[in-house]
Amino acid sequence: MRFLANMGISPRTVKWLRSQGHDAIRLVEKGWQFLTDEEIVIKARQEERIILTRDFGIDSLIVMSGELSPSIILLRLNDERPEKVNQILAEVLPQFANELELGAIITVSETVIRVRKLPI
Repeated sequence: MRFLANMGISPRTVKWLRSQGHDAIRLVEKGWQFLTDEEIVIKARQEERIILTRDFGIDSLIVMSGELSPSIILLRLNDERPEKVNQILAEVLPQFANELELGAIITVSETVIRVRKLPI
């Protein structure tokens, strides 16, 4: 899978994603750290990347657009240590790979995983 990690995602999580065979980049690696949420969505759509974020605003933009992409994994975790995030992603990614490929917003907390297929 191809990921675009928003600023709140640890470089250690991006490194872990790469170690698992994924194509993952952080906004700062591309010089995109000052992009608006709208511009992040456009970049992810152009590059066919799944947005990995803790920012609620981005999912609203995709819902309002009516588009099938980009997919988003929205992390709503109390424990945001990279080790915990990586552990959760190790469970979520294989379980919901098909949904992410087809277009989905997946919201993940410690107790619940919510999947909304796009368009909404």
